Amino acid sequence: MKLRKTIAGCCSLLLLYSVPLQTAALDTACIGYGQGKATDCHNCPLDALSFNEQYAAYGAFATTPDTSRIILTFDQGYENGYTAQILDTLKEKQVTAIFFLTGDYAKKESALVQRMIAEGHVLGNHGMTHASLPHCTQAEAMEEIQSLHDYVLQTYDYEMQYFRCPCGEYSEQALQWIQDAGYQTVFWSGAYVDWKTDAQPDTSEAYETLLSTAHGGEILLLHSVSSTNAAILGDVIDGFRAAGYTV
Repeated sequence: MKLRKTIAGCCSLLLLYSVPLQTAALDTACIGYGQGKATDCHNCPLDALSFNEQYAAYGAFATTPDTSRIILTFDQGYENGYTAQILDTLKEKQVTAIFFLTGDYAKKESALVQRMIAEGHVLGNHGMTHASLPHCTQAEAMEEIQSLHDYVLQTYDYEMQYFRCPCGEYSEQALQWIQDAGYQTVFWSGAYVDWKTDAQPDTSEAYETLLSTAHGGEILLLHSVSSTNAAILGDVIDGFRAAGYTV
């Protein structure tokens, strides 16, 4: 049985868009995504909101319309020994997250991937080789997406539907390619520097950063290679809930 895991019921993300697209001359310029620091009156980054407005027709988004909720997402480029601890915390707190897998991770970490599925988490596609799509030909981009999609489907009987652009890089054309592959593109509206394994942030400072930047509809990007994230995750979830958010 194919499992096309939706986020409804645990962390509803998307509106379905039916805006007609003019595909004749899509912009190919490579853009590095960032949520920016300027926020609206609800603490939501303005650049994330602008991204949604500009690229909604491509099924691409950086925040969600559910302003009561914060969605946790983890990028899984390689295993650094913390994912099991993160999964333990999520299970304890009864939280469902999205894990964006690269091909290398999907192939090497089958026990952890199987645990993610078994515990009700959502698997996302982060590219077979983590290649930046704006620097690919259309054929290369589709192979980057589809080969990982097919591998996860064949290996884990799980059909992915959410894509996160490797390197945070996109173009209008690349977003169209992702949509053509049957995917919706997920960026983020909250993130901090957590991926430098040799320069991990202080736990108290990281906790304060995550709580002070929290906002309704947030898609929070975390990296599972971070010892800090593994250490503070339970407290962060408790802090979000104490602030009135559903996680």
